[in-house]
Amino acid sequence: RFNSEQQDENGEAPMPLIVPANEQGATFMAAGYARATGKVGVALVTSGPGATNTVTPVRDCAADSVPIVVICGQVPTHVIGTDAFQEAPISAVMGSVAKHVLLITDPAELEAAVRTAFEIARTGRPGPVVIDVPKDVQNWIGEFRGSGLLPLKSYRQRIQAVEENRLDASSTRLFFDMLKKSKRPLLYVGGGVINGNASDALRRFAHRFQLPVATTLMGIGAFDTTDALSLRMLGMHGTAYANYAVEDSDFLIAVGARFDDRVATDPEHFAPNARNIAHLDVDASEVGKVRLTTWHHVGMLRRDLETLTDWGERQNIDLDFSEWHAELDELKRVYALNYDRDSALIQPNYVLEEINRHTRGEAIITTGVGQHQMWAAQYLDFRHPRLWLTSGSMGTMGFGLPAAIGAQFAHPTRLVIDIDGDASIRMNIGELETVTTYGLPIKIVVLNNYGDGMVRQWQKLFYKGRLSGTDKSLHRKDFIKAAQADGFEYARRLDKKADVPAAVKEFIEFPGPAFL
Repeated sequence: RFNSEQQDENGEAPMPLIVPANEQGATFMAAGYARATGKVGVALVTSGPGATNTVTPVRDCAADSVPIVVICGQVPTHVIGTDAFQEAPISAVMGSVAKHVLLITDPAELEAAVRTAFEIARTGRPGPVVIDVPKDVQNWIGEFRGSGLLPLKSYRQRIQAVEENRLDASSTRLFFDMLKKSKRPLLYVGGGVINGNASDALRRFAHRFQLPVATTLMGIGAFDTTDALSLRMLGMHGTAYANYAVEDSDFLIAVGARFDDRVATDPEHFAPNARNIAHLDVDASEVGKVRLTTWHHVGMLRRDLETLTDWGERQNIDLDFSEWHAELDELKRVYALNYDRDSALIQPNYVLEEINRHTRGEAIITTGVGQHQMWAAQYLDFRHPRLWLTSGSMGTMGFGLPAAIGAQFAHPTRLVIDIDGDASIRMNIGELETVTTYGLPIKIVVLNNYGDGMVRQWQKLFYKGRLSGTDKSLHRKDFIKAAQADGFEYARRLDKKADVPAAVKEFIEFPGPAFL
């Protein structure tokens, strides 16, 4: 409840309360804030349908290790279980998708529960925590203590064990013994590096020992995509040269990655020439879950990478991988990303290249889910972590727009662009009004191919071209009118190839919200 008692003496709220179009949008905004900052995002929703509307973004955050806290209303404690008005068993529902759920039945525990929720969300492998607060607990008035946590002894012991588990000299020496024997080492980097604030440590490690780097979809930005050592993204939608590098590598070093099915589709034959596979991660459950390793360590990634680099420097380890680099440079040349540049039609890749010419890898980019998402991952540069915000493991359509809103609130002066698709943006298109209501200078690009393009592509490839539900009957939407109706002063349709450079420049330089 947000009422006058929560305002300061000047009648102002102690923190901004953002009112979106729906609860899914609210929770994805919290996720966008969290992804862009590394801090905990917060969503506050009502009971019943309000709470159940957050299930998808909560699962999305769990799958991508994003720290948020969702505070749900609930019916009074004495009527829980009676099917009261707007009652939902949210603790049971969320128990299978959230990192942790807290149902507060004792008002005296409320303060400690909120503080504990933030602790759980941000420690270890980050994730979403749900606090289920009955109405009578909400209405309770008590003393604010300013300290105190719930007793979660086993959880804290596990976290402490990871935090205190340092690389010893024996393990470090064994790692470098494998690296010295290698002629084709490769760093396979996932989102755990970004979540662990280990990007700087990773870059120092890679540069010191001249190790090429391929990232997962969630790892984009952990390593500068313009760096000579970068192979960009690997996996199903990654670059051919990154995937060939995995094939050829004799020592695969996984850092904050989990060998997921979009990367290691056939785990037994993933990195088939790797005599050794090393794995560093913060989550012990990921080690050996999909692919067996010859060396692993569970601990804090930033500290562990620094330990490896420092040890190698003290030992004056200098390795020559110039032949491997030359081989990779040739793969980059032969299998460079490309498209039909002579087509009279506007190719989405061309639009993204033009956007990239202006952003130079410094903008915050959010996406929906589909072909546009993968084109953005392939053709845009990212110089730093937390600039690429996308729904990876869940692949949730409708993510891009609300995530951009959360990111823009987190970074009011930065350029934030949502690269979206016509099918994906429909899912949360009501949040266009949130953009203009709060005067956010978000730039929204809709690559409109009139349907679910990625599913349609798969139907053509794997189901003999039999299309079902992907050539959308929903062709009546005029996105320009929709944006204008929600208050966008700049809303333009780009349908001529010759206009692309000028239109993109005008769009990006527009001072307020813009829709293209």
